[in-house]
Amino acid sequence: MALQTWLIKVKTAISNGLDTIKSNKPSKKTNVGVLAFEIAGLMSKLIHLWKSLSHKNIIRLRHESISLEGVRKIVSNEDDFLLALACAEMVENLKLVAKSVSRLTKRCNHDLGLNCFDHLFDEFSSRGLDPNGWVLSWKEMESNLKKLDRYVTLTMNLHKEMDELSEIDHGLKKSMQCNDEKKIADLQQKLFWHKHEVKYLKQSSLWARSFDSITLLLARLVFTVSARIKLVFGIGPSIYGPCLHRSLSVSATVYPSETTTCKFVSGPLIQVRQADIKNKFLDSNSKMLEPQPSTLGAAALALHYANLIIVIEKMIRSPQLVGIDARDDLYGMLPSSIRVSLRGRLKGVGFSATDPVLAGEWRDALGRILGWLSPLAHNMIKWQNERSFEQQNLIPKTNVLLLQTLYFANQAKTEAAITELLVGLNYIWRFEREMNTKALLECSILPNLQTN
Repeated sequence: MALQTWLIKVKTAISNGLDTIKSNKPSKKTNVGVLAFEIAGLMSKLIHLWKSLSHKNIIRLRHESISLEGVRKIVSNEDDFLLALACAEMVENLKLVAKSVSRLTKRCNHDLGLNCFDHLFDEFSSRGLDPNGWVLSWKEMESNLKKLDRYVTLTMNLHKEMDELSEIDHGLKKSMQCNDEKKIADLQQKLFWHKHEVKYLKQSSLWARSFDSITLLLARLVFTVSARIKLVFGIGPSIYGPCLHRSLSVSATVYPSETTTCKFVSGPLIQVRQADIKNKFLDSNSKMLEPQPSTLGAAALALHYANLIIVIEKMIRSPQLVGIDARDDLYGMLPSSIRVSLRGRLKGVGFSATDPVLAGEWRDALGRILGWLSPLAHNMIKWQNERSFEQQNLIPKTNVLLLQTLYFANQAKTEAAITELLVGLNYIWRFEREMNTKALLECSILPNLQTN
């Protein structure tokens, strides 16, 4: 019995020893594989962020983007506030990418400091610490851009080829069931070439790269973009956040209102302490993106109003094509606040719309309003589409920022402009109908006169 117990102990010791030897062996390096598509999406977003922070794009931001007439009229006329919004959105986009990168780093097999990515990124964001030297220099980053773009392009092409390969394979199976020999031969040839293309793309894209090395590259890109944001926006000495006071005054006349284009006045700026920025860099930028109660973003109406403005724009361009049903549908889109305002503007207005001079004035006025309001509405649609679930892993196509949309627009100011558009559309629509009716009447009377 004692001997049996001793043998069991020896066997257990040997087994534990073998397990220890196994665990000490370096784990086999794994390739990116199917995660290539997710990683390509993250990489493309980081590249897009980096390019948006170029000297040329920052100059455009300072002198064009924040100077849009619509932005100045219904968002803010304070440069510091608008630049802070642009910075906050870029930081928020970087945070979302960093969160996904963090999830990937936890799957790394080798100790490259990646398992502590969350902690390291927080330290770098708040205190500027970079113990692993992950921040790439401008020259290094620019020299790597071509390679990174190629990785993304090849990986996206691989995704497309794999989808096509799957469709061809499915079609081949169906053709075999129908015994269509000609179609089978054609599909087999296509299948052969697509398999070769997929094999080539797997070898040359992110698919065959080392998972650890690519994840490390993503981590370094996150650090580098973060450093660039701080440099470009001067995060350090002082950051300002505004306290806006917005006013509105609109005439209730049926004639085009001049006051609907007046600027509102911003109140005093509140300086944020440097200590707060150092300790809560990421959090403070997130709070900056929270819309104020007076904005369309806070009322969850930004996207709805964007669609409404675009519908009105189309009707104004071709009022003669607008039918009764279309007018009813448009009225159904209006929230109660605009309906009340519209009824007030149209109260006491007659049914006659025969003054061509007034119609011309309205066309000019509507053109001016749409000139600054329409770009913000279209930008809102673009911004929303690029951030939809289906588009999340695709390469961003525009540099539209949230400040260039209706999200931070003053609700009362926007509704006043929309009401003005509706009043003008109402007059032009009735004017076109009356002119058409008059023309038809004249056409019907003329033959009778000639006959008599």
